[in-house]
Amino acid sequence: MEENIDELLTLLPDNECYAQRLSQFSSLHRQLEWLSVRVLLYTMVGEYKEIVYEQSGKPFLKDGSYHISISHTRGYVTLILSALHSVGIDIEQYSERVSKISSRFVRSDEVPTLYKGVYTWSWLLLWSAKEVMFKCMSRVEVDFKKHLKIFPFQIAEEGVLEAQEYHTAHHRLFSIHYLVQTDFVLTWCVDKL
Repeated sequence: MEENIDELLTLLPDNECYAQRLSQFSSLHRQLEWLSVRVLLYTMVGEYKEIVYEQSGKPFLKDGSYHISISHTRGYVTLILSALHSVGIDIEQYSERVSKISSRFVRSDEVPTLYKGVYTWSWLLLWSAKEVMFKCMSRVEVDFKKHLKIFPFQIAEEGVLEAQEYHTAHHRLFSIHYLVQTDFVLTWCVDKL
């Protein structure tokens, strides 16, 4: 997100409607995230679509034309759409703080690997991939450590992580795509189940 609010508004139809809704957010950062998501959506589909939210916080399009998933982190916003399948996307900015909480979401059979001399990238990918699984599952009370498993992998700049959930009786498998950039990781899945 490099644009300011005025620049983002010029990229949207009926920008007065969007400008009025910005007052629901007290911080400039949240206003920029909210508006950036709407610009991405408009750019992707070429027409106005209203995003609404389930009680769980999961976004969906009011007209039901696409499945949608949204993620943001400091300075970045991302969005994925599918007309046919449930989707999940997550973006996480590089930060050492993930190492402090890794024991909450990393299973004993998920062994992080070094990438660029640190384990941080591995922990970020584990967390981000589990966020994507959670979004695709659209379930409540999912324990990331107990119910979600990422199979062993070697990190590259991009790839696919294989994963499985143990929250449902189906124990579904997921293929989660990822990109590692200089300051963030991006993960996504199109859940064809």
